[in-house]
Amino acid sequence: MPRPKLEVADIFRRYGPTWRRANAGHVSLIQLKVMSAIETCRTQALGGHVAACAKCG
Repeated sequence: MPRPKLEVADIFRRYGPTWRRANAGHVSLIQLKVMSAIETCRTQALGGHVAACAKCG
């Protein structure tokens, strides 16, 4: 299955910092941690993501 052109992580990476500043004091630490985890998902920081067939590589 091909990767979608746009993912939630893409939106968070692009608009997250501005949104967090605008909502400072109204977002819980848990919510911020979840946003951060989504932002780093499938990035080089976590080793990336490679889709490959287990049988043929």
